[in-house]
Amino acid sequence: MNDILAKILETKKVEVTAARQMRSEADLLREAKSRQDVRGFARAIEEKIARGKPGVIAEIKKASPSKGVIRENFNPTEIASSYAAHGAACLSVLTDVQYFQGSYDYLRQARAACSLPVLRKDFIVDPYQVISSRALGADCILLIAAALSLTQLKEFEAAAIELGMDVLVEVHDRAELETALQLQTSLLGINNRNLRSFETSLNNTLGLLELIPEGKRVVTESGILSVDDVRLMRDNGVHAFLVGEAFMRAPDPGLALHQMFFA
Repeated sequence: MNDILAKILETKKVEVTAARQMRSEADLLREAKSRQDVRGFARAIEEKIARGKPGVIAEIKKASPSKGVIRENFNPTEIASSYAAHGAACLSVLTDVQYFQGSYDYLRQARAACSLPVLRKDFIVDPYQVISSRALGADCILLIAAALSLTQLKEFEAAAIELGMDVLVEVHDRAELETALQLQTSLLGINNRNLRSFETSLNNTLGLLELIPEGKRVVTESGILSVDDVRLMRDNGVHAFLVGEAFMRAPDPGLALHQMFFA
């Protein structure tokens, strides 16, 4: 695990401890269970792909630890509406405050702006965060194999499923893939960014494809920057994508999405 990830995970543990003091898990769970508005995240991706189109998870992200502020003019409502109008299957919204300048409100605003299902993109280290994700309105959570034990992955996945959410499990290498394949979820994210060097290579996805059994939906993440990148993936049977930075740097993120995937 690299230093920045380890640092983020330590911060998360502190945040969860503070959050528990502000609001009990039992109270949060009541709110999460009271919401009857889950939108099918995995289903939305599959419906796009069944129609011969790519399933694009379009990300709403203001900043990152490695790049700093990515988008100065940041309006989650406008961005979500633009993504929805230009063919996105789902949204991904960064909610980490300290490292990605995200916000719970960004997720609420994005989800309210359209009918697309939403992934809460954050660093989950505790069941409390799984519950808070549904209370916020998330339809899917991200679980990072590099950050969690198999026991934790299974526990958090079970908690998410019980609340009606889908799970996207993210891997970076073969060892993490072998762990992730022990989960129930069909959504398998392969991150093309090396967690240690932060360099990206699409070969990371391509090199793991032969190890992935039927029934799993590969979502390629990071480093998808052009029409050629999309074509390369689709030619190799990868039809689901999580893309953020390429869209966030464009004047109109939804139009950038359309030009990359549907033009």
